[in-house]
Amino acid sequence: LLTNKDKLYELARTPLNEHCSAILLKKLPKKLGDPGKFLISCYFPEISECLALANPDASINLMPFFVWNKLSLPDLCPTCMNLELADRSISCPVRVVEDVFVKVGTFHFLADYVVVDFEADPRVPLILGRSFLKTGRALIDVFEGELTLRVGKEA
Repeated sequence: LLTNKDKLYELARTPLNEHCSAILLKKLPKKLGDPGKFLISCYFPEISECLALANPDASINLMPFFVWNKLSLPDLCPTCMNLELADRSISCPVRVVEDVFVKVGTFHFLADYVVVDFEADPRVPLILGRSFLKTGRALIDVFEGELTLRVGKEA
């Protein structure tokens, strides 16, 4: 019987790895919810209110055809690209419009857009991808839910 008690005593002192210790000592950070979408308020004279979805996953900037019509932008350039959408369907863009001035706050940025004929939410018709976010030197603070665009040292 004594030999079995010695083995039980050894088992009672089992060392825990850092993950188990963190759970038992409640040292894990509190889980936070989804911060939501990052929207950028853009100004175009022809549209009273225009929000754009900032999407760091998108490699292009998207504009619906109805917005291009409203803005009276320059002619569209032909394109032979196909877009694979999130649902894996393929969409053929209408064309590409280059060097569009986008006013955000006091800053002006140039952006190229792929124009697609699709039904977009009229409140958030534009999608701004990585190229625009890089041009605007975007800083995204997911914790605070803030997106900051910069030109030079100004933000």
